[in-house]
Amino acid sequence: MAAKKPAGGGLTLNPESPYWNPWLETLDRSRLRRLQLLKFQRLLDWAYERSPFYRELYRRAGLEPGDVQTLEDVARVPRTDKALFRSAQAEGPFPFGQLLCLPPEEVVEFHQTSGTTGRPLFQADSWPDWEWQAEAWAFILWAQGYRPPDRVFLPFGYNIFIAFWTGHYAAEKIGCEVVPGGVLDTEARILKIQELRCTAMMGTPTYLLHMARVARDKMGIDPAKLAIDKITCAGEPGASIPSTKKRLEEAWGAKVFDHAGATEIGAWGFECADQPGGLHVNEALFLVEIEDVLTGEPIAEPGRPGKMIVSTFDRYAQPCIRFDSQDIIEWADKPCSCGRTFKLIKGGVQGRADDITKVKGVLLSPAAVEAVVRSFDQLGDEYQVVVERIDDADRITLKIELRPGAESERVKTRLRDELRLKTNLGYAIEVHPLGALPRYPGKARRFLDLRKAKS
Repeated sequence: MAAKKPAGGGLTLNPESPYWNPWLETLDRSRLRRLQLLKFQRLLDWAYERSPFYRELYRRAGLEPGDVQTLEDVARVPRTDKALFRSAQAEGPFPFGQLLCLPPEEVVEFHQTSGTTGRPLFQADSWPDWEWQAEAWAFILWAQGYRPPDRVFLPFGYNIFIAFWTGHYAAEKIGCEVVPGGVLDTEARILKIQELRCTAMMGTPTYLLHMARVARDKMGIDPAKLAIDKITCAGEPGASIPSTKKRLEEAWGAKVFDHAGATEIGAWGFECADQPGGLHVNEALFLVEIEDVLTGEPIAEPGRPGKMIVSTFDRYAQPCIRFDSQDIIEWADKPCSCGRTFKLIKGGVQGRADDITKVKGVLLSPAAVEAVVRSFDQLGDEYQVVVERIDDADRITLKIELRPGAESERVKTRLRDELRLKTNLGYAIEVHPLGALPRYPGKARRFLDLRKAKS
């Protein structure tokens, strides 16, 4: 990508700006909170002045930027979400609409969301925004032990989805050697990893398990004997689910780390090398709030999951302020042993509010099912959950694949019991031959609610 610099009149980031300084990760909490307030106020002023969308949103709510004097005042600022962003982009100027805060000629990066929950959102980034994105990922990679000697393989197709674009540039930023594996097929990627003795890799849990299976079953290569010693995952909650993490680490003989982010938000959370059973919120670059899913009540204490509301401090071409991410998270009750003062999210992202659904009056989380299924060594890597309504009653079918030698009835009985214990629901279990269920090159779609399709 050509290093196109912003034209005159665009936002210029000061090299002494706080988020360039490594001491941020251990900053005293009171000083960190003061920094967050200053950054939020700056962002609010910028959006109100520059974005027709935000100015109209705040005027309708009777809010002016000067009304936010404390972090507690942030709750008065209206939330945003994908539906609002879509409506703002339906108007001119094309294609970013009323969200854009800079002249279109200062946009140097285009990406878009996958569109799995509706029409894709278009994301505009200026050059300073893009440098900031790489900086956010540099926090992640450094915390997970990436260093200049590493040779990092990226097995994803480079296109309009943001995927690991910023991971690529962050690895370069901290001095790693980057090997892009975009146009290669899975077998060619494995051979390239073997040939170059790559030491690190990034990918979705689903695809990384698929790669390991191809290497082992089709190519006679044990992935655990390759030089990969650390893997960073994204796109799915799997790497924060202990049973899925265990499968990945055993398959590759490497430490597996999770991270959390989104196209319209950025990379807001990361697991560090101490692997504390959760994710650090990068509070230097983001403000994360948790709200009750039903009431919108702020949740400040540990132990209560809720929806994440997030503000991205230093992304200015297309700001993201108090965005309802639909991610379900909860605060951890202890700080991490690594010494960072950034708050921890217990267990990572637990799922999405729009995925968690009531079945037979019980809230069902797809992540809870995955945690159980992945804990059974007798099962293959793929499964599928189908919820449907039959004769006015909800029915859940779990489709699984059995590994050779597994006793079908014994596994089914144990699986039903464990699922009943962990999810409080009963399941009809279908056994399929190994390799029969759908495979996914990117984000998996293992949870199907057919009741919604009929409504």
